[in-house]
Amino acid sequence: MENQHNLKPQLVMFRPTLDNLPAIQLPAGYKIRTFQPGDEKAWEFIINNSFKYNSNFEKEIKSQKYFSPERIIFICHGDTPVATATVWHRPEWGQYMGYLHMVGALSSHGGKGLGFQASLAALHQMKKEDRLATILETDDFRIPAIKTYLRLGYKPLLIHENQGKRWDKIFSIICRQEDIEQKNN
Repeated sequence: MENQHNLKPQLVMFRPTLDNLPAIQLPAGYKIRTFQPGDEKAWEFIINNSFKYNSNFEKEIKSQKYFSPERIIFICHGDTPVATATVWHRPEWGQYMGYLHMVGALSSHGGKGLGFQASLAALHQMKKEDRLATILETDDFRIPAIKTYLRLGYKPLLIHENQGKRWDKIFSIICRQEDIEQKNN
């Protein structure tokens, strides 16, 4: 997809309810916890590995109005954080809308569904906070993440006239990947 890093506005995905969330199921050797003092560098390492840019936990998360430790989810292998998801709020989406933010997993732990489980844990936290629905923003080229969000019950929400064709391209890529996976099984 040409210029996929520059397409604006970002894609939006919406999950209309936080009811009937499945249980979190982690692979053996992994556990879930929330932010603890000293986790700043671990969060940055996971996000930098996932998004390929230099993040700053203090600036992007901790100094923001919506930060609280229980909103920063970690999946740990042993005691080492290897995946994260952030429960956030963006007022422009409404008081009862949760916002899934900054989901990432270390590539060295890929293929274990950790992004899905971290995101699911974030949705459970949103429900605890009495959010009724959830929304997220993502980029066209983040196909594995989009597949995860679809599995979590998110659907595309068109907010710009250029997004219908962009979603068509994404779904054609996903369908081709699923066809290849089925042929290889």
